Amino acid sequence: MAAPDVSSAAGAVDLDRSVIAPGHSSESMTAKISSVVFGKTPPWMYLVFAVSFSLVMVMNLAIARLLFVGTGIWGLNVPVAWGFAIINLVWWIGIGHAGTLISAILLLLNQRWRTSINRFAEAMTLFAVACAVMFPLLHTGRPWLAAYWLLPYPNTMGIWPNFRSPLIWDVFAISTYGTVSLLFWFTGLVPDLATLRDRTRNPLLKIIFGVLSMGWRGSARHWHNYESAYLLLAGLSTPLVVSVHSVISFDFSVSQLPGGHATIFPPYFVAGAVFAGFAMVMLVAIPVRKAFGLEDFITSRHLQNMAKLTLVTGMIVVYGYAMEFFFAWYSGNPYEIFAIIENRPAGNYALAWWSLIFCNFLAIQPLWFKKVRQTPWMLWIISLIVSVGMWLERFVIVVISLSRDFLPSSWDMYRGTVWDWALYLGTIGFFFSLMFLFVRFVPMIAMFEMRHLLPEGEVAHEES
Repeated sequence: MAAPDVSSAAGAVDLDRSVIAPGHSSESMTAKISSVVFGKTPPWMYLVFAVSFSLVMVMNLAIARLLFVGTGIWGLNVPVAWGFAIINLVWWIGIGHAGTLISAILLLLNQRWRTSINRFAEAMTLFAVACAVMFPLLHTGRPWLAAYWLLPYPNTMGIWPNFRSPLIWDVFAISTYGTVSLLFWFTGLVPDLATLRDRTRNPLLKIIFGVLSMGWRGSARHWHNYESAYLLLAGLSTPLVVSVHSVISFDFSVSQLPGGHATIFPPYFVAGAVFAGFAMVMLVAIPVRKAFGLEDFITSRHLQNMAKLTLVTGMIVVYGYAMEFFFAWYSGNPYEIFAIIENRPAGNYALAWWSLIFCNFLAIQPLWFKKVRQTPWMLWIISLIVSVGMWLERFVIVVISLSRDFLPSSWDMYRGTVWDWALYLGTIGFFFSLMFLFVRFVPMIAMFEMRHLLPEGEVAHEES
């Protein structure tokens, strides 16, 4: 059954307040969403995947070079022992936070508008974690000599991790976050996988979807067990939004180095993670809804709500910047005053700091206006700028703080080499390659949850 024709004038009015365009039935909605999986791959998607996969090959080359030669291929030096690896770790983990927030917290708060975007937000979380998990291993340069220090396991040599090390905290936080997010994502997929199993005519796909749906029949017992498990996983996921990036922030806040030694870092990092995460969700959602004609399901209300949350969390991040300056001044510590007030805005990396202020503060101010929040291309540009700004924020915290430590005789400049950039851009290609495969082979919108948004009469009519 074809999707109904909703006039643009009526749709524009309704979609500002609705989470689904008027006129849809259960059948039309299911057919539209599943057609992305069963339909022919558009030619432009092959081009997008080719570019993304080419960057993955660049990433593999950079990793191979790193493993054979070592971290000397990066721009690291004596004061700046952390470089792109730690910057990218924190950036990717932050991007993954919006998926958990949209899926878990908004579910517990009974926010119906989350339904159209939670599926690919959860997938985005998994793919961001997959990119982030590389760096705790690769930043040592010799993971086969260091990886066994990261996890406790029975061994005859009695080698155990040092649980006072922030690196161990990162491993436990990321592994816990990734595991719970994967379970939460797959649990939500089960009813839709069963729908695909029943709709496909390809025998091989029927077997694959049948195995993945684990015998789902849609019985009352299945729904009861599903809803109990989904709610339980949402409850487990909710504290992770706060805890995971707080743990990541401890990498810096437990140090004694000016610019990193700050108690505001845990809440400031959590707000920044949600800020970066929602920017990435819009960065992915806006082109996807346009390319596949999903404006009826990812409506103006979704974009406006995400823009509002981006603005709120962005202003919290800006408040964190102001508090860093205030704490440095109020402390009277000459090292803090130099690191925060003097070196950041006027030092050798002043361009990076002022670019950060533009991206994370000035660029989001247009979001106060409804017209901007209703214009997808404006939101996409702002989201891209915010994503760049949040990477610059990590650069400022890591590089500027380390390059000017307590001992002036050891000061040095850090610049990323071609291999630093190759690994970073490669993870971006890896992320979008995984997103391409997800969009192509898995329903990107939760069909069974969308049915709950339809008027009861339409659902009853379809089921009768």
